[in-house]
Order: sequence, then C-alpha cells, then structure tokens
Amino acid sequence: MKTVIILALALCAALGASAQMGHKISPKAKHVIACPVTGDKVDMDKAKKSHLYADYKGNRYFFCCSDCPSKFKKNPKKYANKPHIKLPKAK
Repeated sequence: MKTVIILALALCAALGASAQMGHKISPKAKHVIACPVTGDKVDMDKAKKSHLYADYKGNRYFFCCSDCPSKFKKNPKKYANKPHIKLPKAK
C-alpha cells in the first residue's frame, strides 16, 4: 500500500513538473526563441509582458516559466551562449 501511495505521489509530481515545461506556443506568435534553461520554445512578447527575461552582458534572455530566471541568475555564464537577443547600446 505504501508503494502505491509513493508511486501516485511521484506521478503527481511528474505531471506537475511537465505542466510547467513544454509550454505551447500560439501559431500566431511572431517572436519565438528557446528558453536558455530548458530549451522550450518561448513567445518573446508574452515573456516580456510577464517579466520572464533577464539581461546579461548586453544580451536579453527569455524564459518559459517562473522557475527559469532564478536558475539563470545563479550562473548566467553557463547560459551565455544559449539563444538570446542583443540589447541596443545606450546612447
């Protein structure tokens, strides 16, 4: 019985984690990029509105979910070569 409960809890946890990942992108999305942390597709316009982005060394990185920015900020060097856009230089 304990094994069944443990397996059920593990399944619930896995389903909850997968619900956060693999976000569906609208076919109408104009600006799509990969999340540097998970590799999932990100609608850049929605991410910008939700403040799911971070700037690092003149580049902007967009994230698929609220967990990714903190992972990125812990070690931005690790993700520096992942998909990003260049920020315009300040005048």
